Amino acid sequence: MHTYQVLKRPLITEKSNMLIGVGQYVFEVDLRANKAQVKEAVEAIFNVTVEDVRMINLPAKRRRHPRSRIIGRKAKQVMRQAQRKKAIVKLAAGQSIGLFEGV
Repeated sequence: MHTYQVLKRPLITEKSNMLIGVGQYVFEVDLRANKAQVKEAVEAIFNVTVEDVRMINLPAKRRRHPRSRIIGRKAKQVMRQAQRKKAIVKLAAGQSIGLFEGV
């Protein structure tokens, strides 16, 4: 997988903003990506040293079909509600990613 295909977008939430103070950054990554690929991608794109990577698989959101009581999952084509994968990246002490600064 190409380096720029691994990272989809940075996630900016209240919790991720608190983690920035500790030197950890949160990204949404490709479903096929693993820890080693995420580490290589962050190091190559942002020129930082990565100490640790934690991965989280988020299932697709559940929904009820309008005319029945059957509960299913959201379609994978809908980006926000589909199955996602997050990576929490911990950087070496004293390093930061400028993309997140001032948000």
